Amino acid sequence: MFEILEKKQFSTAVFYYKINAPEIAANRKAGQFVLVQLDTDYSERVPLTIADANAKEGWIAIVFQAVGASTLKLSMMKQGDTLGAVLGPLGNPSKIEKKGTVVCVGGGFGVAPLYPIVQAHKAVGNKVIVIIAARTKELIIYEKEMEAIADEVIVITDDGTAGRKGVSTLPLKELCEQDPKPDEVIAIGPPIMMKFCSLTTKEYNVPTVVSLNTIMIDGTGMCGGCRATIGGETKFVCVDGPEFDGHQVDWDNMMMRAKAYKNRENDDFCKAKEELGLA
Repeated sequence: MFEILEKKQFSTAVFYYKINAPEIAANRKAGQFVLVQLDTDYSERVPLTIADANAKEGWIAIVFQAVGASTLKLSMMKQGDTLGAVLGPLGNPSKIEKKGTVVCVGGGFGVAPLYPIVQAHKAVGNKVIVIIAARTKELIIYEKEMEAIADEVIVITDDGTAGRKGVSTLPLKELCEQDPKPDEVIAIGPPIMMKFCSLTTKEYNVPTVVSLNTIMIDGTGMCGGCRATIGGETKFVCVDGPEFDGHQVDWDNMMMRAKAYKNRENDDFCKAKEELGLA
């Protein structure tokens, strides 16, 4: 059922899949995610935000980075292959309201899940400014797609090979210093990027929403693996999120928990490369 209808490779380790999933496509909303399994027996459930969807044609799109054993094996699949399971839509949708000016900051492949959120904010009449940040030119994705719908797109790279040279907080700070300042900021990307975006906007008292990418297993709140501290309270990202007030997130605790299985992830990744003949 979950056939891969289209496969694109954005960079060395970042991939785009268009997947046949009519029920999910018909019911998903901006900000929600799915759990993907290569097979239904023993494979890991991989949480991936829905990057796009078409209810009429019955497909959803996911964008992922091959960083562990499961995502590496997923990246080896081909157009026409079938996934074992795709569960969703999960999580709470983004809160889309007429606000005025919304700045959307995407870091790395985090730009992809930002795309439907930008679409939704434009649909209700907001002015949307998109900041696309990456380490280098080759890692820039969704630039043309964002330019087609956003009011303004700012590209910035660490090495200056595309757009401005610097990091995402540079143009974000400049926008926050304008009069009027943004009515809301949305940031999706690596935790460290979202942390510093949140610290930047907090200085100017600009409401900020982040989409957390914690460790996740079952996607129902039962395992507790995705727990995060928000405003001093324990929340479960899969059922209470994935979006939260960036000013309330305990970023240091979240990033510490994210590193808990890093060594195991690297070991499994290397083992998978050997099994696939890629080592």
